[in-house]
Amino acid sequence: MASRILAIDFGLKRMGFAVSDALGITAQGLATLERVRIADDLEHIRKLVEEYAAERVILGNPISKAGAETTMSGQVAAFAEKLRRILACPVELWDERLTSVEANRMLRASGIGIEKRRRATDRVAATLLLQSYLDFQANERERLRASEANQE
Repeated sequence: MASRILAIDFGLKRMGFAVSDALGITAQGLATLERVRIADDLEHIRKLVEEYAAERVILGNPISKAGAETTMSGQVAAFAEKLRRILACPVELWDERLTSVEANRMLRASGIGIEKRRRATDRVAATLLLQSYLDFQANERERLRASEANQE
């Protein structure tokens, strides 16, 4: 059985969160955190990991469309290091290219107002980030199974 994964859409003003189901199939958005102090952010994440018994944390890595590091990806990497110091589980960076763009597109299409959309964007982006990770892991497991079956 898979374990729960916590995803973080890192931002300078807010952080969006999502958690997987225990089977590692679906992502569910959690409340967005309005950032105030780094110590409070880290404690909030530590509590989420504990509450959901997450065995892995993925942090959206905002690399450029060309695949290069950006100023923000450097800040995300530094934040990941801080998380690694306080969490017992692995923390990994995951390519988040276009998740915020897709989240905004989905929310615009839903017709909700701009203020609600602004508040929901980070949560939806974290959910899309986590779902892409879960789908990738499922595809990798399937590819491995198919490869093993072909070798028999």
